[in-house]
Amino acid sequence: MDVGRIIETPDCVAEGADWLAGHDPRFAAALRETGPLPLRRKPDGFAELLSAIVSQQVSVASANAIWGRMKDAGLTGPRKITWASDDDLRAAGLSRQKIRYARALAEARINYTALRSAPTEEVIATLVAVPGIGAWTAEIYAMFSLGRADVFAPGDLALQEAARVLFDLPERPKERALRDMACDWSPWRSVAARLLWAYYRVAKNREGIR
Repeated sequence: MDVGRIIETPDCVAEGADWLAGHDPRFAAALRETGPLPLRRKPDGFAELLSAIVSQQVSVASANAIWGRMKDAGLTGPRKITWASDDDLRAAGLSRQKIRYARALAEARINYTALRSAPTEEVIATLVAVPGIGAWTAEIYAMFSLGRADVFAPGDLALQEAARVLFDLPERPKERALRDMACDWSPWRSVAARLLWAYYRVAKNREGIR
């Protein structure tokens, strides 16, 4: 089944950026400020999603520290999570809720290899069925771990704020409104997201937005 373009190299990102710049002059203006956009490909699989769960609602430093302890303890695979005691997982830094989410992910028995060739809608539906994985995490996984070129994360506050500034909107667009806007950026919505994240950093530095 066709999954659309897969972003594998910086040249893929540059191709999408060129398309967006030709499609909308505001994207062209943003690109002049941001410069070339990053590839940002990540591994796929259980550990990547477990790491995303670990990172929820804690600082980057805390998430890195917890993940480091989990790796040191060998607690990054589904069988190890299933076999570990709650005390083992607590010792690594997981809260009671995150222990439940980690076990749910292990018990879901997701076929990560099959997800690589599944339609994006199926990927997201499979992932959000797991407690602790929301739409944003599933969309980010499809975007960066699977390299899908045409997926967006409209619930992301930085994307919402960047769209407000770049498109001179009266207020930050809500998730549904931004999802509708992003339809116009198909088939390169993942590159539009990269561009808006990069533009957010530029605008934040320039205007002091938060």
